Amino acid sequence: MEKEKKIEIPEVQDEEMTVTLDLDDGTSVTCAIVTILTVAQKDYIVLLPLEEDGENRDGNVWFYRYYEGKDPNDEPRLEYIADEEEYEAAADAFDEYLDSVEFDELVNAED
Repeated sequence: MEKEKKIEIPEVQDEEMTVTLDLDDGTSVTCAIVTILTVAQKDYIVLLPLEEDGENRDGNVWFYRYYEGKDPNDEPRLEYIADEEEYEAAADAFDEYLDSVEFDELVNAED
């Protein structure tokens, strides 16, 4: 399995920012960027794979290690997370993120 992925981030930001991943089997998948998290001084990106119609029906997300170069012209890089403990740490941070988003939505709804 390929350890590093390159992604294309569009110049124009729509309501939902997406990236296209080239997978090991030669196919490409468009994913919505859910968030970028920092855990133990490492960045992780959370992606929601989209079907051809732009929807995601199963709710599964993908976690990758995320790197941005110092040069703003460099493309960000993704790396597959092979270590189970590291993957769990990223998943736990995402759960906390989801909890905070839900809390923020509740607080804003009460205003």
